[in-house]
Amino acid sequence: MFRTTFLPALGLLAAFALTAPSPAAAAEAGGHRMTAEEFVSQLHPMTGSVPLPGAQATLTIADGYSFLPAKDAQRVLTQAWGNPPDESVLGMIIPSTDAHSVLHEKNWAVVVTFVDEGYVSDGDAAKIDYNDMLKDLQKATREENPARLKEGYPAIELLGWAEPPHYDAASHKLYWARDLQFKKADGSDNGHTLNYAIRVLGRKGYLSLNAIAPIDQLAQVRADMPTVVEMAEFDTGERYADYNASTDKTAAYGIAALVAGGIAAKAGLFAKLGVMLLAFKKFILLGVAAVTGAIGKLFKRKQA
Repeated sequence: MFRTTFLPALGLLAAFALTAPSPAAAAEAGGHRMTAEEFVSQLHPMTGSVPLPGAQATLTIADGYSFLPAKDAQRVLTQAWGNPPDESVLGMIIPSTDAHSVLHEKNWAVVVTFVDEGYVSDGDAAKIDYNDMLKDLQKATREENPARLKEGYPAIELLGWAEPPHYDAASHKLYWARDLQFKKADGSDNGHTLNYAIRVLGRKGYLSLNAIAPIDQLAQVRADMPTVVEMAEFDTGERYADYNASTDKTAAYGIAALVAGGIAAKAGLFAKLGVMLLAFKKFILLGVAAVTGAIGKLFKRKQA
C-alpha cells in the first residue's frame, strides 16, 4: 500500500493509485473466480437522466456515454482494479454504452463523488492570477520533493497547466488540468501524466469529477471533458443560486483553494500516490480534496 503525507497551502492533490488486471484476468467475489465476461454481465450501465441522491444532483448522460451507478463503480474499482472499498464513490462516467469498456486498455473514466463541506464562495474567481499560482505551486513542489523522496516516493515536477483553470460564473463550474512529471531519486523519468479535475458548485458543497485516463489517450480526454462538464447539474433547490446565507453552511475556502492543491509530501495529512495498471498500460487518477475534507482510504499498488 502506498502511504505518504502532503501538506498543501490551500488544498490537497490526491493521486489515487489504482491497479487493474488485464482483460483476460478474473475478478474474485465470494470465493468464486469470475471470468471477465461474468463480471461485466453484472454491471448496469445507465443512460439518459441519472439521479445522484447522495448529492441531490442529476447527470444528463450524453449520447455515446454511460454511467455506472455507485455499487457497480465501486465493484469496478475494488474487484476489477484491485482497490480498497470506497463508499464515497457515487458512480463512474464512461465514454461508451458497453460495460466491457471498463476492461479496455484504451479507455478512460470519470469517477464522481460529492464533497458536502458547504457553499464555496466564488468571490475570488475573477481576482485569481493563475500564472502566479502556478509559479507558487511549482516552487512548493520543488521544495517539498525531498520529503517525498525520503519516504521512497517519486519526486514530482509541475510542468505547467495542461489546461488553464476555467470558471464559468453562470453555470458555477470549474475545470483545469496540470501537466505532471514524476522522477526517481536519481533524477530519471518515472512517468508523465495529466491531472484533470472538474468541480460543479452547489448550495451545500460540490460535485467532484476526476478523470482516470491512459497516458496515450490524454488528448481525447481533454477533448471530451467539456461534454462531461455539461452533464452534471444540481437539482432545483440545491443549486448554487439557492444558497441561503442565514441557514446554509459556508465552506472555509474559495475557488483558489479548489485549484491550488499542494503536491509535495510533509507530515500531517494522508495522500494517495501511484499508478494504475490495466493490461500493462499506465493510468493515473488525480483529483483535489479541499483543505478540511476527509481524505478517505489509501489506494494500494499491485504488480501487473
